[in-house]
Amino acid sequence: MEKRAVTMDKLVALCKARGIIFPGSEIYGGMGNTWDYGPVGVEIKNNLKRAWWKRFVQESDNSYGVDAAILMNSRVWDASGHTTSFSDPKMDCKECKSRHRADTLIEGHSKGKVNPDTMTNEEMEAYIEEHKVACPICGKHNWTNIRTFNLMFETSRGVTDESQNKIYLRPETAQGEFVNFLNVQRTTRAKVPFGIAQIGKAFRNEITPGNFIFRTIEFEQMEHQWFCKQGTDEEFYKEFKEKAWQFLLDLGFKKEHLRFKDHDKLAHYAKEACDIQYDFPMGWSELNGIHNRTDYDLSRHQEFSGKTLTYIDPMNGERYIPYVIEYSIGADRLMLATLSEAYDEETLEGGDVRNVLRFHPAIAAYKAAVLPLQKNLSEKAKEVLQKLKKRFPVIYDEAGSIGKRYRRQDEIGTPFCLTIDFDTLEDGTVTLRDRDSMEQIRLTPEEAIKFIEEKIAF
Repeated sequence: MEKRAVTMDKLVALCKARGIIFPGSEIYGGMGNTWDYGPVGVEIKNNLKRAWWKRFVQESDNSYGVDAAILMNSRVWDASGHTTSFSDPKMDCKECKSRHRADTLIEGHSKGKVNPDTMTNEEMEAYIEEHKVACPICGKHNWTNIRTFNLMFETSRGVTDESQNKIYLRPETAQGEFVNFLNVQRTTRAKVPFGIAQIGKAFRNEITPGNFIFRTIEFEQMEHQWFCKQGTDEEFYKEFKEKAWQFLLDLGFKKEHLRFKDHDKLAHYAKEACDIQYDFPMGWSELNGIHNRTDYDLSRHQEFSGKTLTYIDPMNGERYIPYVIEYSIGADRLMLATLSEAYDEETLEGGDVRNVLRFHPAIAAYKAAVLPLQKNLSEKAKEVLQKLKKRFPVIYDEAGSIGKRYRRQDEIGTPFCLTIDFDTLEDGTVTLRDRDSMEQIRLTPEEAIKFIEEKIAF
């Protein structure tokens, strides 16, 4: 069985040390399950989002993007069912007063062998009692009964107390695509089947297990809704399973670290649903989901809004409400999986160990680092830097030995380093070092630009 170097503790330490991800509000003691992306991390995350958008919108024959409002009319959430059924089964420890999700307690106690998704609240309570599941904080077994808490963050709008109305921070981005179905279809003159995609923030007031950025109260979703005619839905469901899988392989994920997992218990709106799971440092868990949502969403919004969301086929005049195939992946969860997949520790000759993030070059924060061998070469190095910066993100570093500077770039995943030495002053060439092989070649800056641009294409 493959032994991997990555652990969650190592990732968290590396991310903080190298400007990838910091604890949220850290100087004030932090705020649980919130994280800030640093100079390196924001570039990596943006590159992941760009790669996803390029694959599922730009390269799609019939997909379009939106950026819907975070705050929506509260009737949206009545129609979607979130105001009545979007809740977690939570239990309080009577000893230490900590609060926990019942399903998470069962998963942890059984080490993933028991699936609480198929259990009722009464069955979960019975399991926890029968197996004397202990509180992970204090170790005692003394629980309240399960209570359900709505996961949506509530706020209000209005300039006076009397005029305040309850509204919500959206718990998912999908409803923004559904309510804009006709707007997009009309303005683009799209014919079914077509897709609507969105990348945006969502918020859930849930208890998280503390696995870094795996599950947080504020997160970013990348979602694609594919609107199609009933009867073609199963074919498109299979197609998006394949596309979602291939996207991860193209990012550099190994097949043995991925697997499909069909849902044991389907949501009330779903005809079929599955996850692609990834072998995270804490074990196998969901990376993204593909769902056949039938015509539930558009039908509900038509019912609650009183506005028709019927599509009229321009070829034959047929009227129908389209089915929806949803492909959803969290940008933060993809970030964690990408960091986990890229992390490596390599033992060099002499016994030294280098840490390296082996990203696909398109995902790396900086495509190259410009490094003067000595500080008195900085003027020439900055000339080269300016040439490269016009074409792709580049970082400059002149502090410390060249070996230490290489290691710093390895740790943030920079695929290429360009060293400016005294030969550069003579013939204009630079030394290009490859992150993964550590091999070096001499190129002119113009040749290096062409070489790097070919490598960073996705």
